[in-house]
Amino acid sequence: MALLVQKYGGTSVGSIERIEAVADKVVAYKDQGNDMVIVVSAMSGETNRLVALAQEISPQASGRELDVLMTTGEQVTIALLAMALEKRGYAAKSYTGGQAKIVTDNNHNKARIKSIDHQNIQRDLDAGRIIVVAGFQGVDEESNITTLGRGGSDTTGVALAAALKADECQIFTDVDGVYTTDPRVEPEARRLITITYEEMLEMASLGSKVLQIRAVEFAQKYAVPLRVLSSFEEGEGTLITTDYETDKTMEQALISGIAFNRDEAQLTINGVSDTPGVAYQILGPISDANIEVDMILQNVGADGSTDFTFTVHRNDYETAMASLEKTANQLKAREVRGNNRIVKISLVGVGMRSHAGIASRMFEILAREGINILMISTSEIKISVLVDEKYLELGVRALHEGFDLKSE
Repeated sequence: MALLVQKYGGTSVGSIERIEAVADKVVAYKDQGNDMVIVVSAMSGETNRLVALAQEISPQASGRELDVLMTTGEQVTIALLAMALEKRGYAAKSYTGGQAKIVTDNNHNKARIKSIDHQNIQRDLDAGRIIVVAGFQGVDEESNITTLGRGGSDTTGVALAAALKADECQIFTDVDGVYTTDPRVEPEARRLITITYEEMLEMASLGSKVLQIRAVEFAQKYAVPLRVLSSFEEGEGTLITTDYETDKTMEQALISGIAFNRDEAQLTINGVSDTPGVAYQILGPISDANIEVDMILQNVGADGSTDFTFTVHRNDYETAMASLEKTANQLKAREVRGNNRIVKISLVGVGMRSHAGIASRMFEILAREGINILMISTSEIKISVLVDEKYLELGVRALHEGFDLKSE
């Protein structure tokens, strides 16, 4: 007998028919002798509908009241799924985040989980009940309702799996696993049997939207085996785990996947003095505007001046540019330039640690396609390049073929 924590997203429970299908899937696992804890999101589109209602009342609604409103979406789903399970003759019990005693900090709309008192859930499991928990929500130490931010149901699932010491946390979604890249861009993308936490963290941070990055971080911290599966078709999905030791066939893989991000923008300030503190003078105001900087490149010229380039999210481009132009006047810079029509393409793989030449091979493949590289960033298991957005699909496909990722 195993204890499984399963999470079903909004599309998986998007209608009564889909909730009935989830109930059938859950009881099939239960009939195999498993103890079952189910975490569900709000029905597809419901959170957006609730936010729109709040906007009609007050665009400046407080975070506390928004959280009270938004958590009702998950409460609808847990009740309906528990009813569907009971209709099939199975004892089930629904829990809101507060009832599950998921305690968070008081940072409304993006709270972080501090603790879970799982005794009541364990008692119901021991009594043979199927537990259905509202994802995305908890309560702070003052009993105020909080939410974990978009995608927070994944984090709820992993956190419960860690607290209950579950054998596996299974994330059911509208895809049947983690792929070498987005199949919509490269139709020959291959589903991975397994991937490491490190690689999944990189893939999530670089634009892959299969899992919320906080959920992967939580799983890695508490060594929770995490599996991505489809709620629409059968299959073994992709297991996210510590390393490839669980699957010797994967040890030869140099690259596990290609991630990409369409939301990049590049800013450059030319001809500033190469003196201590200049980087802070440039990036300090950007940080003060709550803008996150991604890639950074600094070049020092023979004349003692420096050129400083960095990237931000495309939505922050105008604000960042205004800040940079103000800084340029103060520093008497020669020029400020920007480009919000770029994308980032990244190779990810733990195999890079023990194999040289991955970067040069990547550059060769892109050069062969006539794709100019604007910036480069590397880490132990990642190489990222910035290119013009028109080259995104060509670049991903060329790299996918060049590193033979479609091969079994």
